[in-house]
Amino acid sequence: MGTRTLIIAEAGVNHNGDLDLARQLIDAAADAGVDYVKFQTFKASKLASRHAEKAQYQSENMGEGGSQLDMLRKLELSEAAHEEIIQYCQKKGVNFLSTAFDTDSIDLLKKFGVRLGKIPSGEVTNLPYLRKMAASFEEIILSTGMSNLEEVGNAIEVLVSSGMPKENISILHCNTQYPTPMEDVNLKAMNTIADRFQVKVGYSDHTLGIEVPIAAVAMGAEIIEKHFTLDRTLPGPDHKASLEPGDLKEMVRCIRNIEKALGTGVKAMSHSESANVAIARKSIVAARRIPAGELFSAENLEVKRPGTGISPMLWDEVIGQTAKRDFEEDELIEL
Repeated sequence: MGTRTLIIAEAGVNHNGDLDLARQLIDAAADAGVDYVKFQTFKASKLASRHAEKAQYQSENMGEGGSQLDMLRKLELSEAAHEEIIQYCQKKGVNFLSTAFDTDSIDLLKKFGVRLGKIPSGEVTNLPYLRKMAASFEEIILSTGMSNLEEVGNAIEVLVSSGMPKENISILHCNTQYPTPMEDVNLKAMNTIADRFQVKVGYSDHTLGIEVPIAAVAMGAEIIEKHFTLDRTLPGPDHKASLEPGDLKEMVRCIRNIEKALGTGVKAMSHSESANVAIARKSIVAARRIPAGELFSAENLEVKRPGTGISPMLWDEVIGQTAKRDFEEDELIEL
């Protein structure tokens, strides 16, 4: 059995600022069998200035004007809300995780005892933020949407030089367009990152559907992150590019099956197929009646099922030997 994939269900801001909706998202994540349900921790005023515009997909999905700051204020979770969400995750038996988008939010998550830090793609080039993340958590997962290989390497160097052991860093290949067009996924880049930096890798997915994260697991992803929602028609920036609960559950099921299917890499007969050897393989048999004393030859021997007799791989050793008894047509040859 290979490595067990860490599956992160990204609730993100799909709670729409509603704690009851957040609890329902946790219920769905726990029911799907994921390892973590992840939210987003930020102070809107620390994350975006009043001049920051919304992304095109955010404007399209929300169908309204206003700044990015206005949008974020409606989606911000208070410290009390975080406490309730963390406690509810514990009650439901699913791990809590959140992406900190600013230094105050790092402090808040650290206060709640969060040990795994998640760095979003937008902070790959944020030097003071990276330093604080490295100093605040025991492990780091870094998403790398919009990044080139040099930027990924620079971020890793900052994390390591700031005290984060390299073996505790996981890098997620990612594309930040919601939804990501298939031609822009570039899954092979995940393995490029692994080869170049010798780190654990995974994939944070923003495509529609579940086939790409499943393919990523088959290619070696150790972590999968995927947005989910209760209803893709809900208002909000990320709902339309998220999985609904049934699809999230199916993704988890498929990933766990792929883990089993990947196996050990040793090429050998499996236990389940061992019973088929006698049925599917062949043996050396008499092509016609062979009297005792006759020499075995290509004229009086042939190869047929079942595979319970002498293997055809020993054909050259059998040819020229003497039949020690009579053999009837189709009878397995014995020496």
